[in-house]
Order: sequence, then structure tokens, then C-alpha cells
Amino acid sequence: MTHGEPHPAVRDLLAELDAAGVPESNALSVEGARTLQDDLFALPEDPESVGAVRDYAIAGPAGGIPVRIYEPEGSGPFPVLVFFHGGGWVLGGLDTHDPTCRALTNASDCVVVSVDYRRAPEHPFPAPVEDCYAALRWVSENTDVVHGDADRIAVGGDSAGGNLAAAVAQLARDRDGPAIAYQALLYPVADHAFDTDSYAENAEGYFLTKADMEWFWDHYLPNDIAGRNPYASPLRARDLTGLPPATVVTCGFDPLRDEGVAYADRLADAGVEVTHRHYDEMIHGFASMLVDPDMDRARDAVDAVGSDLDGAL
Repeated sequence: MTHGEPHPAVRDLLAELDAAGVPESNALSVEGARTLQDDLFALPEDPESVGAVRDYAIAGPAGGIPVRIYEPEGSGPFPVLVFFHGGGWVLGGLDTHDPTCRALTNASDCVVVSVDYRRAPEHPFPAPVEDCYAALRWVSENTDVVHGDADRIAVGGDSAGGNLAAAVAQLARDRDGPAIAYQALLYPVADHAFDTDSYAENAEGYFLTKADMEWFWDHYLPNDIAGRNPYASPLRARDLTGLPPATVVTCGFDPLRDEGVAYADRLADAGVEVTHRHYDEMIHGFASMLVDPDMDRARDAVDAVGSDLDGAL
């Protein structure tokens, strides 16, 4: 997969981060990395308007799971996207992904239920997966609360959240439900391996580094053997038949590019309907950079994923 130069807005962003001396996550403590992530993706003062926003706590396998429910304008029942945030299973939360969820709500005309699952290293694999699956079950059983339609439920997420969405889709198939109508995977983590061409090409210098991913995986997995589990590494599943239709987003300047492409290809080979959207000039995480007025591709990607959801649901 050939690509030339990063988008000018990406080059400007990378230069700004470099000039400001922003450290990589792997150089920080867990708390330090979380604080940095929260600062980089702070809530905007004037957030994008949606029909309604509600914070809620739902029952999870180890206590309450905070969720944030975004409703579009109009009257339901609406399709529902159960959304899992990125951040390497260690960072991020409801606030870091608030702009993305608002934009997805409007672009898809879906209720978006953003899930604040337990994070590693305090809660390693499979705790985040089980929280996300519990959230899917809760939504399917409480569509009246979210003003949703039980027959039109999708899962989605970015990066580690895309990994969790893919895992939950496999889990729901393997546990006979709940039924998922679609999955939206934005530059997902798909495999506990670091041996692809995209890892070699994009090991450093493009926001997410190979060293960052090694740091995230080390915090997420209780041991290396767990990395072979398909609910940790969805690409390692022997069988991908019977999974819901998918949109898979990948980026040219992303260490995770090739595993995302491979997952899209394997889904298609298994007879799953796949829309693969590749953004050659972009870096990992770009769809969360909506507040940057120059990062027009972020809005393009969110609108495209929203359109896919709207069309499918």
C-alpha cells in the first residue's frame, strides 16, 4: 500500500507536538499518560449540538459502568451505536471522545451510547471486553431507556475501542447474542504482533509509535499468551463467518494500518460485507481531532462512517 506525504494539517500538528516537547505515552507513568491524553483531547468550550445528552450508570460484571447517551434531534426509536473509546485500553474516557460521539450522533442519526469500561493496567484483559459486552447486553435489554430500536444495534470504536468492538462482535456471535446489525472499526488494534510493514514504516514520528503500542499491550495483557486469544487479537480468530457487516477505517501513516487492512480482508473472505475506508495521508487517531479546523479529513471520516451506519441501520 503506497503512500506519499502526510496531509498538510497532519504535518503541522506533528510539528506543533514536537515543538511543544509533548512526550510519548510510553515515556510516562500511567497517570502521567492519562493526564496528557485528557489535556490533548480536552472538552471544547462550545461542543457540537445534539438532541440530548445524558450520563448514566449501568450494571456491569464488577459494579457500575458509566455511560454517556447521545440522542439525535427528532423522535425515536432510533438505531443505536454502542461506542468504545480508544486510548490503548489504558487512556481516554467519556470526555476525550465526547466530540467524536457528538459528531457520530449527527452523522448517523443514531443514539450513541459511549461506554466508560474499566481500564488496564488496574483491570487487564479480559475485563474491558466483558464490560463492553455487558454494555451491549444492557442496551439490547433497555432500548426504552435509550430511545433505541433493539433490531438496529451496532458496535463501534476507535483504536483500542475498535479492538473491543471487534471482540464484542465475536463474543456476541459466540454467546448467541445480542444481535448486532453493524460494526464500525476505526483504525482498530487487531493483533498482538509488531511485525507488519506498517509497524516498520511508521514506528515513530507519526503520533502513535511502536513503543507506545508495546507499552499499551504490556499494560493490557496479563501475560503474552493472552495475546493469542481472539478476543484480545480479533485477527487471530479461526473463523470470522457470521459476523455483522463492517466499516473498517485505516490510515497510511499508522503502525496499525496493515492489521486493520488484514482484518477487513479476512472479514470479506468470510463472506462478511465490508466497507474499507482508507485515508492515505492520515495518522492514527485523526478522527478524534475534529476540533482542529484544518483537519477536514476528520470530519470526512466521521461523516462517512455515519453514512455507512445510517445506510445499514
